[in-house]
Amino acid sequence: MGIIIALLIFGLIVTVHEFGHFICAKLSGIRVLEFSVGMGPKLLQKQKGETKYSLRAIPMGGYCAMEGEDSETDDERGFRNAKLWKRMIVLAAGACMNFVLGFVLLVIMSCMMTDIPTTEIKGFAGERAEDGSVTYYAESYESGLRHGDRFYEIDDIRIFSDLDLNYVLSTTKLDKHEITVIRDGEKMELSDVKFHNNMEGGGMIDFGLVYKGKNPLSILKCSGGYFMSMSHLVGMSLKQLVSGEVSKEEISGPVGVVDTISEVAEESESVLDAIFNLLYMTSLITINVGIFNLLPIPALDGGRLLFCLIELVRRKPVKPEHEGYVHAAGMVLLIGVMIFATHNDIIKIIHRITEGG
Repeated sequence: MGIIIALLIFGLIVTVHEFGHFICAKLSGIRVLEFSVGMGPKLLQKQKGETKYSLRAIPMGGYCAMEGEDSETDDERGFRNAKLWKRMIVLAAGACMNFVLGFVLLVIMSCMMTDIPTTEIKGFAGERAEDGSVTYYAESYESGLRHGDRFYEIDDIRIFSDLDLNYVLSTTKLDKHEITVIRDGEKMELSDVKFHNNMEGGGMIDFGLVYKGKNPLSILKCSGGYFMSMSHLVGMSLKQLVSGEVSKEEISGPVGVVDTISEVAEESESVLDAIFNLLYMTSLITINVGIFNLLPIPALDGGRLLFCLIELVRRKPVKPEHEGYVHAAGMVLLIGVMIFATHNDIIKIIHRITEGG
């Protein structure tokens, strides 16, 4: 059941992405030859007007095939014959639709919460004496944090939501932190801040956060914060991958993502928990897909946008055959990375099954 849910999620993300290209191409007057969800053998196909609509067997991809996309054409409605700004909008539309999907899912997720979390400190670990005095056991309080402070940065990592706080404090290997907070409407920098509860059985988090009631404004604000947090997380992950902070064995692909989604769906304690967790995972994946597709890598939308920018500077397009060679090389590279990531995913699954057995 979990695998079916994962495949449906991938299908949704791909369909939304390709629909972005499709609808903008149609609105721009560009001839769309085929709109396909999935890859591989055709399961269903219908011709409507000038466009074929296909459903294919493998829900790990899809495409919106436009006339003259990769070659010169005499058709005045061909992709390369459209105005440059129209082509750029069509290319960027897929990623933009991924972002829209991610935000909508985050709004739904926020609506499911009992209260809306913020990044504002409500209180610290401590105890109140009979005379009303409070003894704090929170090292963060002793380091300078105060009630009402709103986190802005921790160790140069921007804090947009409680997701960022959880990520930073759960992954850090530092004992002391450089913190920037918003206090009384102004930024304040604090050095050598420690987070630890000195009470017996205390842990890393020694402060509480303000939670607000649900209303349209708080839900939209929370959803926007989560969107920025997830985008930021994807950006940091890409940076770690390029810098070598992430080992090659940790690289994961579609098989690993499907496996993770399947685990989340099957291990949730209730149906509501499963829906909430799947909304979170789907939001993260679709935002990831959107950002990755905008990277200036040949064969991706970002690579094609880069050639549009080159055309904008040069005042003339790169020859289609030359651009085609670059995208073909990029596709070979991406397929190689995909095969490597799939190999990693399979090895991880085998290890987990072996250890579980």
